[in-house]
Amino acid sequence: MKEIKLKGEYITLGQVLKLEGYVSTGGEAKSFLAENTVLVNNTQEQRRGRKLYISDTIKIFNDEYKII
Repeated sequence: MKEIKLKGEYITLGQVLKLEGYVSTGGEAKSFLAENTVLVNNTQEQRRGRKLYISDTIKIFNDEYKII
């Protein structure tokens, strides 16, 4: 599981997708989430603006991330 360090209070799911190289823009994030299964805390999520906080987990394909 890869760790993503917060620099502020939260990070959005769209920012995580850009940070990890799945998409290059916010518009692509919306399409990516509509076409692929992304789990946040084991629940499917399609909102690119979903706020992620410390201890949240994200699963994209076979990659898992934890917000620290």
